[in-house]
Amino acid sequence: MSAQETLITKDETPDLQRSFVEPRAVFNAVLSGAAWVAAIIASIPLISVLYGLIVRGGHRLSLEVFTELPPAGFEEGGGFGNAIVGTLVTVGIGALISIPFGILAAIFLAELEPDGKVANVARFCAKTLTGLPSILAGVFAYAVIVLATGTYSAPAAGVALALLMLPTVVLTAEESMRMVPSNMKNAAYGLGCTRSQVIWKIVLPTALPGVLTGVMLSIARAAGETAPLLFTALFSNYWFVEGGKADLMTPIASLSVLIYNFSGMPYDNQIELAWTASLVLVLLVLLFNILARVLGRKKV
Repeated sequence: MSAQETLITKDETPDLQRSFVEPRAVFNAVLSGAAWVAAIIASIPLISVLYGLIVRGGHRLSLEVFTELPPAGFEEGGGFGNAIVGTLVTVGIGALISIPFGILAAIFLAELEPDGKVANVARFCAKTLTGLPSILAGVFAYAVIVLATGTYSAPAAGVALALLMLPTVVLTAEESMRMVPSNMKNAAYGLGCTRSQVIWKIVLPTALPGVLTGVMLSIARAAGETAPLLFTALFSNYWFVEGGKADLMTPIASLSVLIYNFSGMPYDNQIELAWTASLVLVLLVLLFNILARVLGRKKV
């Protein structure tokens, strides 16, 4: 090869060095910076809320507040252990109702009859329920359960919360099942698997991270609701377990209602407990959201 040909070859070799003055690089840097700025601005409310709660209620965090009952207006000390247990019980009842029905509905919408009329109506109803005001769920449970049983109770609160949790579980689980590669299902059918075997052995295990994400998000939303509990569970200053027996058909405490009640009292002790309960509730909801993110990224 001559010197002239070598020179031409070297001149035609593309320059792989990154240039920061090219329009594409400048545009990419601007968009990246704007994304970081937007993320920081979006995190300011969360950080400010956490800071305020830690400053106002963090100093009351102790074993006492997790184990003792709420104090009367003229008393000092006390805690909200019954409210924590009540929140877990009511949310747990709502999860026991909404998760099985939600997953079964998602299987029907995604696998059994995805384009049928019934599926379209059910999908429309689920999307409509996502915008249902929480207080209406409480009114519905009050009319159906509280009036029928004659008492406020944890099951009534669980039904109200299940109405709010169900659409999130259904829509998230359906979308996760739709994202399962068709090649996996076709291969299973080719090996002689039935439809039920494909659903239980292929679709559900593969879509499990997305399903769990929807479950965690629905639980996080239900844990912070107040209006439905005012109509269904009301409140109680006592444990719902007496003499080793649990009585769920009585008014039951919850963190959100305790915060609502104590924040309007003229006593400093109750106001401090309201701030501490708010911190505990926010941390609980934040934990569920973090779990949802972690489970959503996990690969089966």
